[in-house]
Formats: sequence, C-alpha cells, structure tokens
Amino acid sequence: MVNRWKIQIPELTGEEERNLYIYLPDSYDWDKERYYPVLYMFDGHNVFFDSDATYGKCWGMKEYMDYTNTQMIIVAVECNHSPDNGRLKEYAPFSFHDARCGSITAKGTITMDWMVHTLKPKIDRDFRTISDRKHTFIAGSSMGGLMSLYAVTQYNAVFGRAAALSPSVWTSADKLEQLIRRTKIRQNTVIYMDYGSVELEQRPKIRRDFERIAAAFFQKKVLLEARIIPGGTHCEASWERQIPFFMNTLLYEE
Repeated sequence: MVNRWKIQIPELTGEEERNLYIYLPDSYDWDKERYYPVLYMFDGHNVFFDSDATYGKCWGMKEYMDYTNTQMIIVAVECNHSPDNGRLKEYAPFSFHDARCGSITAKGTITMDWMVHTLKPKIDRDFRTISDRKHTFIAGSSMGGLMSLYAVTQYNAVFGRAAALSPSVWTSADKLEQLIRRTKIRQNTVIYMDYGSVELEQRPKIRRDFERIAAAFFQKKVLLEARIIPGGTHCEASWERQIPFFMNTLLYEE
C-alpha cells in the first residue's frame, strides 16, 4: 500500500505543496506488534507510479516490495520541480558550476536538515519504525544518489546504510572526497554504489570520479559494494533493474 500525502517544506519552498509517498507492507495493518526498518528515497514522484514519474516510467518499487514481501517502510519525497534548477539546488550538497545549467547554489544541507530533524521524527512518531541507524536507510539516483552518499557520510549517526545509483559525483567530486576522508564513518556502515557502462562511456571523467569516491569509502573500511552495470543507462528503467542488487545489499545481515 502506498499512501500519498501533501506536505510543505517551509525551509525550502515556503507554503508550496509537494507529494510525500509512504509505502507500508501488507502486514502493517494486521501485525500490530511489528516494527519496521525505513528506507528514505529522493525523487519520490519517480519511485512508485508511472503516472507521476517525470518521464512516464517509475522505478516500480511497490511491485518489487509486494512480490518479494520485503518488510520495510519506504518514505519517498517529491523533488522541487521549479524551472529555476530547483531540484539541482535542493539535491546539491556543495555549490557547483556546469556549462548546461550555470551556477548552482547548494541547498542540500537544508534538505538533509529538514529530513533528519523534521521528517524522520514525524515518521518515527506516526508509524511503527525501528528508528536506530542500523535500520534507517537512504537511497536515490543521479543527484539523489549524490545526496545519499552525502547523507550517509555527514549524517552517519542517523543513516547506517545507503544506495547511490548513478550518483552525480561529477558535480563536486573533490569536496565529497574531502568530506569522506575527514569524517568519522562507522565501519559497520553499508554503501551500495553503481554506474551504467553506457553513461560512463558518454562521460569518461565520471569513471575517475566514481573510482575516487569508492576508494575513499573503501579506505574508511565501510562495507562497500560498487558495480558497473553492463549496458546500464541514466534512466528509471535501468535503475529499476538494479533494485534486487541494492536492496539485497541494504538488507544484508552482518
């Protein structure tokens, strides 16, 4: 079951409303004594429904969760659709400049502060969650993937596991690498990272950036899975095919 609520993020967009999607396993209604891990996801509009997805194709997370009977709550927040690079700003942990979109002023810290200090406490109050870091995950793709890597590093006391699909590390690889190297990251942290082989061929520099970030995490002795996807591209259909891989990593028992 996926509930869709209207929410506001005053710190970012004032009274403007956006969708919050919450997936609950079927057991949630009848197993009243059960508590669940929580996966927070970026670009919530692309997670569950083709009708809401930006390009008409979602990840199909509901179908996967139902089919596999995965006992987890998913909380997915819609991005900012402002034509003034709203999504890029909210999902940028560091300011950057790109020839296609110009200068992007980072608001990623504001986004994460809201998620950690406003959204997560509300979810933990309103739902039967296992709220510790071992059972609190975060995931996203592209800029959402970058934010997931930032979140599991900067907010490592909150998020114990993260999945970053095609993360946009190219926007700020140096700053992200420095953050990883200077931050105390617990060695039981679990991180999944991937990139599609086709998108790497299109932008060769990304491979070097991806290798640098993976190496930085590896040197921190986190539990890391890094993959290059044969034929993988930068789209929801490709990311959907990776769901079994990153979900198995997130749920792997030590």
